[in-house]
Amino acid sequence: MTTHNRRQFLKLSAGATAGPILSRAGFAQTAWPAGRTIRAIVPFSAGSTIDILGRIVLDPLSRQLGQTIVVENRGGAGGSLGSAAVAKAEPDGYTLLINAAAHSGAPAAYPNLPYDAANDFAAVASFGSVPNVLLVAPAKGIGSVQELVTKAKAGGMSFASAGVGSATHWAAERFIVSAGLQATHVPFRGGPEALTEVMTGRVDFIFIGISSGLPFIQNKQLVPLAVSSAKRSPALPNIPTTLEAGYKDSDFNYWNGMLVPAKTPRPIVERLYTETTKALALPEVQQKLTVQGVEPAPLTPDEMDAMIRREIALNLNIAKEAGLKFN
Repeated sequence: MTTHNRRQFLKLSAGATAGPILSRAGFAQTAWPAGRTIRAIVPFSAGSTIDILGRIVLDPLSRQLGQTIVVENRGGAGGSLGSAAVAKAEPDGYTLLINAAAHSGAPAAYPNLPYDAANDFAAVASFGSVPNVLLVAPAKGIGSVQELVTKAKAGGMSFASAGVGSATHWAAERFIVSAGLQATHVPFRGGPEALTEVMTGRVDFIFIGISSGLPFIQNKQLVPLAVSSAKRSPALPNIPTTLEAGYKDSDFNYWNGMLVPAKTPRPIVERLYTETTKALALPEVQQKLTVQGVEPAPLTPDEMDAMIRREIALNLNIAKEAGLKFN
């Protein structure tokens, strides 16, 4: 090799080596999270099931990331208002969506959503599944789900929800279709408001996440009649499922978890998934989730994305076949 060629070779080699070093330095400067507050939008009111579960998980996640996570409750329109804000946010890992089964029910309830529930988000992690519990006020004098159905068929009833297209709405509609009932839907901005109306007796019944209903059950302010999960809940082992009560296809998967805008860089999604999984495995977190009636449902981001797409298609089909009118 001539002296000239050797010098040229050394220059090229040095340049080739410098490239990755500069790239790594640039990556380090922009590594996530980089001293910025992370927003976690909960599209339901404070005190709702997903709000409670989200805060349980986000607290240790914040410590693990060494970064503040601020929860913003943006309720309304069955969770679609808060979800829309996340869909339009910068996909940089600093805006999270803490949502539940309402996310996969929204396309059937709101045909003109300002976002695509299947494609405008990337799933991160599942917090678990929470059975919905069917509740009535003690003053109603109803002691079983069969008694509720009999009274409803005799004179009609009303049911409360945390909003049109919310998980509480879907759980009730699945049961109503299965039982062949006519019931008037009374939507509220969130679960706490809906529960208040059921406790007063102004609205007849509600399906709501066990984590929201348990305090009122324990205080004997509300009576549990059934749970909408496929099997009994450890939190209410003596309460039958709606399937056990004889109502076919009345079960409802009330999943809860974290999503981000669709174009969020995959390394950020994977980091969030890894850290959230670590948070979920902490004994104190497991204990809190168990108290709230949460049943583990671990899913990878890809598995969770696939589950959400399946449920969106299922809900659209159910709404069409049953002629459900969400109003």
